[in-house]
Amino acid sequence: MRNMNDQSYKAPWYYLLLLILAGESVFILPFVLARVFRPTVLDAFGLDNTQLGLCFSVYGIVALISYLIGGPIADKFPPRKLIAVALWMTALGGLVYAQFPDYFTLRILYGYWGFTTIFLFWAPMIKATRVWGGNHSQGKAFGFLDGGRGMVGALFGMLGVIVFSLFITTEIAEASVQDRQVAFRYVILISSAIVSVVGILVWFFMRLDDEKEKSLVLDKLSKDKIMQVLRLPSVWLLMIIILCAYVAYKITDIFSLYAQDVMLYDQVQSAKVGTFLLFIRPIVGITIGILADRTKTTFWLMVSFFITFAGALLFATGLISATSTYLFFISILIVALGTYAARSLYFAVMKEGKIPLVLTGTAVGLISLIGYTPDIFAGPTMGYLLDRAPGAEGHQDVFWMLAGFSFVGGLAAWRYFVGSKTWERKE
Repeated sequence: MRNMNDQSYKAPWYYLLLLILAGESVFILPFVLARVFRPTVLDAFGLDNTQLGLCFSVYGIVALISYLIGGPIADKFPPRKLIAVALWMTALGGLVYAQFPDYFTLRILYGYWGFTTIFLFWAPMIKATRVWGGNHSQGKAFGFLDGGRGMVGALFGMLGVIVFSLFITTEIAEASVQDRQVAFRYVILISSAIVSVVGILVWFFMRLDDEKEKSLVLDKLSKDKIMQVLRLPSVWLLMIIILCAYVAYKITDIFSLYAQDVMLYDQVQSAKVGTFLLFIRPIVGITIGILADRTKTTFWLMVSFFITFAGALLFATGLISATSTYLFFISILIVALGTYAARSLYFAVMKEGKIPLVLTGTAVGLISLIGYTPDIFAGPTMGYLLDRAPGAEGHQDVFWMLAGFSFVGGLAAWRYFVGSKTWERKE
C-alpha cells in the first residue's frame, strides 16, 4: 500500500484540466457574473452597493461554517465525487437567480451558494491540486490552477458579454431595466447549463487509481489529528496571508464599477474592463507558478503582496482620473499582478509549511475559517465606502483599504519565508 503522505504519484494532465474547469465554474454564478456585470446586476436586481455587499456577507457566514465542517469531510471521501455534487447543486441555484428574485430571496440564494461552493467543494479542490503537484510541482500545480481558473472565468466573462450584447435590442445607453434583465437572464441560464456539464465531466473522468484514491482518505479523523494541524506555525501564518490576499482579490470586483464611476465608461465598456482583468489572471498564475518551482515559492508570495501595495497606492492617492486612460490600465495590471500572484501561491506553500497531504482538508478548513472571513466583511465595507462618498472619493477609500491589508499580508508572508527555512532544518 502506498504511503498516505507520498506525493511522488503523478495524476494525468486532464485531471488538472478538470480541476481548473470545476474550480472556476462553481463560482461563476455567485461571483464572476457580478464582477463582470456589476452595474447591470445592481440595476437588474434593484440593489445598491451595500445591499449587494450584504448578499456576499450572507454567503460568507454560511461559507465560514462550511469551511470548518467541510474540511474534515474532504479527508473522508474522494475529491471528484464531492466536487461534482457541488457543481450540480450550484447550477440549480442559477435557475432561481434567473428569475431576478427579491432582495430577501437573493440573500437566501447567496447563503445556499455559500454551502454548495464551499462545504463539498473547496477543500477537495485544494487537496486534489496538491495530489497533482506531487513532490516537485506545487507552485506549478497551484499556479496553473489559479491561472487556468482565470482563463475559464475570462472565457465565461467574454461569453457573457457576447450573449448580453446579442439580446440587447436597443443601444445600451437607451436600454431599459427590463431589456437588461431579459439579456442577463440568458447569461445566467447558459452559465448554469455549462456548470452542470462540467459536473458530469468531473464525476466520470477525474479519477485516480484505486490505491491512490484510498490513500487520500482517513478512516477516522481524531482530535489528535486536528491538534497536530493547529500546532503548525505555518497554519496560523496562512490564516493571515490568505485573509489579506483575499481582501485584495475581493477588491478587484470594483474595477468595472471604477470604469463606470470614475473613467465614465458605459455598461458594456465597463464589463469589458472586468473581462480584461480576468484575462490577466491566467498569464500571472501560470508564469508565477513556473517561476516559483524553480526558485522559492515563499519568496514570490512575499513579493506579490508588496506589488499589490504599490498598485493600491496609485489608485488611493487619486492619480487616476477620466483622462488617465493609460495610467488606469497600467495600474490595473500592477494590482492584478500582485493580487493574482498571491492567490496562485498561498496554498502552494503548504508543503514548505510541513502540512501533511492526508490532512490537507482539515488544514484547509481551519485556515479558511479565518482566511476567508473577507466574504463576510469585505463586500459590506466596500459597499459602505462607495455609497458614503459616490465617485472617485469612495473608490480611493477602498484602495486605501487594499493598501493596508497588502502591507500586513506582506509582513506575514515575510515571516513565512523566514520560518520555512527553520521548519526545513527541524524536519
